[in-house]
Parts: sequence; structure tokens; C-alpha cells
Amino acid sequence: MSSGAARPGGVPGRAIVAGAGIGGLAAAVALARHGWRVEVLERAAGFGEAGSGLSVWPNGVRALEALGLGERVRARALVETRAGIRDVSGRWLSRTDTEELGRRHGPLVMIHRADLFGILRAALPEGALRTGTRVDAVTDHGSHVEVRHGGGVSRADLLVGADGIRSTVRSALWPQAPSPRYAGYTAWRTIVDPGRPLQVGGETWGRGERIGVAPLADGRVYLFGVADAPEGQRGPDGELAEMRRRFGGWHDPVPELLAAATEDAVMRHDIYELPPLDSFVRGRCVLLGDAAHAMTPNLGQGANQALEDAVTLAALLAAHPDADSALARYDRERRARTRMIARRSRRIGAVAQCARTPACLARDRLLRLTPSSVMLAALAPVLGWRPPSPE
Repeated sequence: MSSGAARPGGVPGRAIVAGAGIGGLAAAVALARHGWRVEVLERAAGFGEAGSGLSVWPNGVRALEALGLGERVRARALVETRAGIRDVSGRWLSRTDTEELGRRHGPLVMIHRADLFGILRAALPEGALRTGTRVDAVTDHGSHVEVRHGGGVSRADLLVGADGIRSTVRSALWPQAPSPRYAGYTAWRTIVDPGRPLQVGGETWGRGERIGVAPLADGRVYLFGVADAPEGQRGPDGELAEMRRRFGGWHDPVPELLAAATEDAVMRHDIYELPPLDSFVRGRCVLLGDAAHAMTPNLGQGANQALEDAVTLAALLAAHPDADSALARYDRERRARTRMIARRSRRIGAVAQCARTPACLARDRLLRLTPSSVMLAALAPVLGWRPPSPE
């Protein structure tokens, strides 16, 4: 373990991480591995079971390996072996060559979100996590940062704003930043136990609607649906009834999975994205994850980019003689990369959510005619990321 960045005089640095989501926990683990003393402030009083699955792409797996957690994640995850895109009848429009993807970039794995949270929390230094602690105010004093919160006042050499798309840190220090914007569609997520093994995952694209199926390592299945809808709308008879109404007549195994789902396990969230910021850094404060670049989930890269952010930030702080240089480089590298990926994700969403029949027919035909090798080549700039060396 390297000694990490330090304040003048060689005293080890102290970091506050606002938010204990995937990005915040990963940042705290990464900084601690490089010698930082970390304090994680999370406004939630506890951690319930997050009822959704998570695709960890090869770039995210490499980030977890850099945190020393790759083996633990693989032990709880399921390697994707069959995936692609189908139409409502079940006909394959495009198949993902997962073997070739693995050869080129490494495995794509599915993990229950709660399992990943548990692995990251277990890797934190003892006593680093403070739950039920809401950040109320942030002041950057140049040489240090002061954070006022429900438990008092904390001071540190670095503040990491990892507190989500409605970030308090961003609001305090980026007051002119644009507000999140609605993408035009809403999403349902749930975990289902079908009572039998399910081998095939992937998405099904309809007209202004789509649904995705992803088997998990414990035999359960992550099921999600997406539909064009006005912002803030809710199903009149509950969200499970709304999912069944929209998707209940689609191909197998969708009806079976919806029949096995329970109302209390269905979550619905409108999809938002954050317009590009002019910087991810203000003095000794840095943003990562959704607080910096919340993106649509169409590429499955939101959590993966937060993991990249965390590993990159810690490695650059370890590699540079002063924090200012490290943060400036972090800002340059991560803004350019995440902006590119957010733009791609937005474009995929526009295609996947098309609702007009002629456009959908043309889309489906193009998918059938496009070789898997072309799809894989298009993913290379996203999946080819490697963690920076801390040396």
C-alpha cells in the first residue's frame, strides 16, 4: 500500500466522502488503500436490501480488482453467457457474443446490488462509515474543507461529493450548475424468484417500451421495464399491475416472471440525467458518480463509471506530488470520458425508445443486419479502460 497524498510536512491526508452509494464507498476504499484517513457521511439511517441487479462490465470489474475486491465480487456474481436484443415476439434481433467480449475485454458479470454494497462496506476501515448523518453545509477554505452535518462539524483536506444526482455538495459549491433533466421515460425494477434456473438474459425492445431480464447467481432474476411516460406519473392500480399491463403479453419468460413478482418488491423511478458540468473540481472538493455525471442507464455504465472515478481519483492523488495537480488531471480525464459515455447512452435510449412504427421497423431490421463484431467494436472505447498507475 502506498503512502498516499499528504499535507505539507508529510502528515497523511484526511478525506470526507459525502454519500455511501457505490461510488462513495469505492472512493473511500480506494483512498484508504493509499493511506488516507476517510470518513463517510451517509444520510440514510441504514441499508436495506437494494432490490435490483447490476451489470458490472469489464471496465467496472477492473476497477474492483484495483480495489482488491475482484475475487469477492466474482464469487457473488454470475458471468453473462447469453444476451442480446429481441422483439416483442421473442425473435432475436441482435445477439451479444459474450465469449468474444470476454476474450477482448474480460467478463461481464451480474450481481445483486445489495451484494456489491455489502462487499464495499466490508472493505471500509473500521468506524469510517457514519449513517444517519446528513450534510447540511460545505465550506471550502482553500487548504481544507469544512462540512457541517447532523453530527456536528468535520474538517478534512479533501471532500468527495458522491451524494447522487441531487447532490448537496454540488448545490453548495456549484450553484450555477444545471439541474437534472428528465429523459422522457420511466423505469421499473424488481428481483423475482421464478422457482427454476433461467439461463438467458437480454432486452426486448417494443415501441416506446422495453423490458430486460438478467439471471443472478442465487437463482433469482433481475427484471426491469422502461416506458415513455410523463414525468411523475404512477400506475393507478400499483406498479406491478402497470408492468403486467404493459408487458404481460410479451414473449416467454416475461409473463412467468411478472406472475412471480410481488408488489412490494417493485420500484419505479423516472430517469434523469445531469447536463455536463464545467468542472468536477472546486478547490479541494471533487465530484464523482451521479453527483458529477448522472447518465441514462442505456449502456449500463452508471455504477461502472462511478467505480472508475473512485479508482482514478485515488491513483492520481497517490501519483502526484500535490493534490491540486492530481485533481486537475482527474477533472480533465473524467469529464472527457464520462461526457462521451453519457452521450452514447443518450443516443442508445433514443433508438431503444422509438415509438413510431416505421422507425421501429427500420431499427429492428438494422439490428438484425449488424454483425456482432461491429457491436463489440463500438463498445471498445467504453470497455477498454484501464486503471491509472499510482506510481
